[in-house]
Amino acid sequence: MAEIRVSPNRMELLKLRRRAETARRGHKLLKDKLDELLKEFMARISANRRLRADVEAELIFGYGQLALARAEAGSPVVAQALLAGDPADLVTTTERNVMSVRVPEFSVEKLERNAIGYSLATTPAALDGGLERLGAVAHRLIELAEREKAIELLAAEIESTRRRVNALEYVLIPQLRGAIRQIRMKLDESERGERTRLMKVKQMLEEQDDRA
Repeated sequence: MAEIRVSPNRMELLKLRRRAETARRGHKLLKDKLDELLKEFMARISANRRLRADVEAELIFGYGQLALARAEAGSPVVAQALLAGDPADLVTTTERNVMSVRVPEFSVEKLERNAIGYSLATTPAALDGGLERLGAVAHRLIELAEREKAIELLAAEIESTRRRVNALEYVLIPQLRGAIRQIRMKLDESERGERTRLMKVKQMLEEQDDRA
């Protein structure tokens, strides 16, 4: 940020004082916002860790069952069985405001399901177990995606707010205070010079009166 250059007069001094007060209030508001953002971020991180661990455990089991099914029946049979299934549920996205950050919300619209589309006679039981487990964890996986996107957006807002707080605290406010101090010093110096001139004029007038 460039150095503040102003004219050393009382009008500029008043403007700078008002600007410094506005910067001080803005810094306090941003600092409070940053603290709340950090609290929200840490709370979400803690909850997200637990959800991620649960989802990963379910996915590992589900994919393990699919791998077992491929080993038993062959990849072409399993691929054909998966293609015969019903379409997935519809996912709709909305937004909500969290600490002035627009975070996504995912909702799942369930579709009516028909019977299993593949033949139970030609597919292994591991395929049924794997698909059942993956279907059960799908909604939690969507919830995990929603939470992690919110955390990503909050992290970006925290970084942006921290930069603004630092810019005010370490750059703008010190520059304003320095400019105010400089103007006051010049005004004080000007007042002392004016007072000295007035005293000199008074002395000269008194000397003229004495001679008269």
